[in-house]
Amino acid sequence: MNNTGRGLDSMEITYRKVDRDTPADFILIAGWANDESIKHLTTPDFTGGGVPAVTAEELFEHARARIGAHHYMILAGGVAVGEFSIQIDPPQLYKKVANTGWIGITIGRPEFRGRGIGRAAIGFIEDECRKLKLSRIELGVFEFNHNAVRLYRNMGYVEIGVIEKFTCWQGSWYKDIRMEKYL
Repeated sequence: MNNTGRGLDSMEITYRKVDRDTPADFILIAGWANDESIKHLTTPDFTGGGVPAVTAEELFEHARARIGAHHYMILAGGVAVGEFSIQIDPPQLYKKVANTGWIGITIGRPEFRGRGIGRAAIGFIEDECRKLKLSRIELGVFEFNHNAVRLYRNMGYVEIGVIEKFTCWQGSWYKDIRMEKYL
């Protein structure tokens, strides 16, 4: 699946499904998941002791075990720059509404952040959710991730609740803001 879009600087943005039969994509994804400059934005620290590193093999096995999850690479000019996933009706939903897609997105390459790629990817995610016959999208975003909160609000996502003291960052506890959008 190679649909296209454009970032703010007119770079061609394409998407393809993650290859769940080989670990190659998961080497990139593990690198992004372990990147200290963004790890606090994508992975909750439930203990205050830091988020442990994850291996490509662990991510590969986890992805293969998740039935019904849809996982994509984000490419800018043909280069993998991020990834996103759509899970259907997972247990972490704040509102237990059937036919909901839970989404998570990471722009892993720092030089591609702030260039409209996230906005383009969310548009593609919404289209994919419609194709999957989902009626709603839900996500969680840490309260200190101001850029993401602003982006989601600008794209029509509304806050439906918060989970207090959800993640620790720099010695303080922060909320997870849960947002939704009906399609």
